[in-house]
Amino acid sequence: MASTSKVDSSVDDEAEEEEFERFDDFTLASSWERFISEIEAICRQWLADGPKNLLEKGAIQLDSSKNLYKAKSELKYFMKSYCMEYYFEIKKSGEFTVWDCTLHDLQLCFGVKEFLVIAPQSASGVVLDAPEASKLLSAAAIALSNCSSLWPAFVPVHDPSRDAFIGIQNMGTIFTRRFEADRICSQVPVKLMHLEGLYELFVSKFAYSTLDFSMHVFKVRFTMKLTYKTLPYDDDDDTRGEDVENTEPTDFPGGESGTRTQWDDDCPWSEWYSAEDLVKGFGLVVIWSEKTVEGSFEMAEIENSSPHEAEKWILFPNISDSWKGNRIGFASQLLLLIDALKMSFEAQFMEDFVSVENPGSDNLKSSMVIPSPTIIDRVLKDLFHEGVQLPDFAKEEHRSSRSIKGARLESLFAQFCLHSLWFGNCNIRAIAVLWIEFVREIRWYWEESQPLPKMPVNGFIDLSTCLINQKLQMLAICIEKMRELNEEFQDCIGSNDPSPANIKEDSQAVDGSNNLRIPDENFDRNSDSQLTADGLRESGNAVQRYTMKPQDVASIDKKPSDFVSRGSAGKVGSMMLLKSYQSMHAPFTQDAPLMTEDMHEERLHAVEAFSNSFEFSAQLERDILSSDMSAFKAANPDAVFEDFIRWHSPGDWLNDDGNENGPSGIPAVEDLKENWPPRGRLSQRMSEHGNLWRKIWNEAPAVPASEQKPLLDPNREGEKILHYLETLRPNDLLEQMICTAFRASGDTLNQTNFGALKQMAMKMDQLYITMSSVLKPLQANNLSGDSETIEDLRRLCVVFEHVEKLLTVAASLHRKFLQAPRISETIFSDFYDFYLPKMGRGSGQEDVQMEFDMELQLRNHERQLVSNMFMPPTANQSWRKVLSMGNLLNGHEPILREIIFSSSDHINGGHYAHASSTPRAYQQEIETYRMYICGTSNDLRVALSVTSCD
Repeated sequence: MASTSKVDSSVDDEAEEEEFERFDDFTLASSWERFISEIEAICRQWLADGPKNLLEKGAIQLDSSKNLYKAKSELKYFMKSYCMEYYFEIKKSGEFTVWDCTLHDLQLCFGVKEFLVIAPQSASGVVLDAPEASKLLSAAAIALSNCSSLWPAFVPVHDPSRDAFIGIQNMGTIFTRRFEADRICSQVPVKLMHLEGLYELFVSKFAYSTLDFSMHVFKVRFTMKLTYKTLPYDDDDDTRGEDVENTEPTDFPGGESGTRTQWDDDCPWSEWYSAEDLVKGFGLVVIWSEKTVEGSFEMAEIENSSPHEAEKWILFPNISDSWKGNRIGFASQLLLLIDALKMSFEAQFMEDFVSVENPGSDNLKSSMVIPSPTIIDRVLKDLFHEGVQLPDFAKEEHRSSRSIKGARLESLFAQFCLHSLWFGNCNIRAIAVLWIEFVREIRWYWEESQPLPKMPVNGFIDLSTCLINQKLQMLAICIEKMRELNEEFQDCIGSNDPSPANIKEDSQAVDGSNNLRIPDENFDRNSDSQLTADGLRESGNAVQRYTMKPQDVASIDKKPSDFVSRGSAGKVGSMMLLKSYQSMHAPFTQDAPLMTEDMHEERLHAVEAFSNSFEFSAQLERDILSSDMSAFKAANPDAVFEDFIRWHSPGDWLNDDGNENGPSGIPAVEDLKENWPPRGRLSQRMSEHGNLWRKIWNEAPAVPASEQKPLLDPNREGEKILHYLETLRPNDLLEQMICTAFRASGDTLNQTNFGALKQMAMKMDQLYITMSSVLKPLQANNLSGDSETIEDLRRLCVVFEHVEKLLTVAASLHRKFLQAPRISETIFSDFYDFYLPKMGRGSGQEDVQMEFDMELQLRNHERQLVSNMFMPPTANQSWRKVLSMGNLLNGHEPILREIIFSSSDHINGGHYAHASSTPRAYQQEIETYRMYICGTSNDLRVALSVTSCD
């Protein structure tokens, strides 16, 4: 029986299931109902997912807003396809900000937050048929009501240029909002150009209201936003130098390109090129906060008021997107110089690139054009004839600049490198021609003994610079020595009185200009340069000598001697000669011969190759030591070797009483007789048999420094330098040019005044560190044409270009807001954060912001400065229109006027609900009418939303 009952129950269940399968859902009988059901299903799914899940399923962020996203789905109704889009926010903002620039167009027009848009998938994307639009909107309203959603739904209608929409929103069981927006694209009626007419347009809608309101109690809330725009800055000057090789003198850097003033004429780079001002202008948004108005007369007063009376001023910069493309600047030319370096390995001498005998010269001639002789002459004139005066090497340079082994910005070679960047578009043939002419000009200065322009003659070689700059420094010094020798020779020819007295007077009148080293003015015992100039040390004490203060040159009460002191710089305090008891004289001595970096290296290699480094070092210094000894003998004829040691190397003179020589060991004048001669002896190394110093002393003649053969042979060294310049290998030249060009370009940009922009200063610091690191391999002279360093240099050019563009923006902002630095600092800080990912650190990211967009609220004291930027328009400016809208700012009417009118009512009991049964939410004030108006005198858009009881 049990089994039979089970079988019967299963049969009943199957019969019941069959009965349900035959059930017909008549709510989906028609295609219209199925379309509504499909919309409802999609909306329910979106409601269930929520914003976070929709993001995971592929919701798209809108470009105009960082917080607005959209999800979309496709629908079909009969033969047509539709696209339904749901716009939503991730972060739910508590209060709706009316004039938020990130709002979607429909959010601004109708004051909604999240919404649906249903549009046909057609070319126009709008519904051109009124019945179809009504059917779509009805279907969306029913579907949203079924799923208890309060989302407003919109349908685009009419022509796409009109931006027309109709919409509906279910606000619960009582109220419904309807939306409508349209645009007048032709001439706007005069009445609607003014605030009075627009106010009356909004008020007229109350006559057709379905709400039973009394007209005498309504209140109209009003808020307005005006947008002004500065005149575009006159920066349509194309950067110079794009076709340098094919043009005549106007391409020459620093030459006059016209009488028109450029924005960057006083910027340090303007000598070489004119940069485009990326800050094209500024927009100004003036906002009148929400207030209640009650009549047309009040609206007329607002229209005639000044923008300075508005509550908010918001500035937004218009920074051009020209930074996306390549620009002419230092970076672009440095890249061409790197291409020239790669080609420089193809020849042994620079002449090979211009010689007709070179097999590859035909290919070079066809691809690389040399500028005309006129341009070459102008470059040489700028380098040499107009720069005879010494440059200002005291100019403040970046603290990291000297870490780059180039030449200082104002030096001759640095200026040559900068000219080369713009000479013939920096191709290898043009550089070769300019270098050959450059060396030829230098030889003329050498042969004519003329001072070398833009090169200091300060008596030392800056070994931190490149070798070519060191050679030019040495050559400038050699030219100066040759000029002095020629002047002395002419003086000797003109002198007919070679008496010893005159010689004595001449020897004592010598100053520092004729290569004589005067003892230091400090008369204390100081450490002098050791025997070896390359830093090697002797065994024993360091070489020291007495130096002299004028007040310590004292006379001693002794009988005058019959000897003649020649070349004396004065007495050495109270020191006396050991044998003759005469005052010791400090002689004028010759400067040690100057050496360039390669000369130091040769000397170091020779010392390393010699078995006894000390003896060889002393041999290398023999000429200097012999010169000092000869000068000492001439100044002190009765001196002995021990006297020279006491003066030149006091550490090698040991007092028997244990006191060291020096200021504390110099006896007083009254004690000289009692303590004379001083008891002392030479150090062990100076007492050794065969000591080299004593041997040099015995051989050295008594000749003052002024009559000695110069330690530096200027004629020989000058010819060696010219030989080096004339036979320099192309790759060696280009390597030094690249280091110098990068340093000089960076130093030029570093002189830009950009105020207290910390990010820009930090970027300049980073640039110098990067340049120093990348350029260091060029000092090893082991590059090849396919070296990895070449690619590193190209990447360095990219970094340099980014910094150069940033600096252009920084300089432009700084000069525009000198009196309001907060504005420039804030704008640049935002632009820096926007631009930083594009500098190689975020180029692969998809969410990188493509356009720079920011707004800055101005303070009251900053308004006048910004107002002055709106220069009164002139009559010949074609953009100027007939003024018709009011609210003028320095003669400028707003380019866009946006107004929001709204009216609210307090719903507390009414026809549709009793006061006791009305929900608490409906006892509050609701917005019944809202009108958004946007446009100018030739374009007017109106969006109206109306709340009604159903």
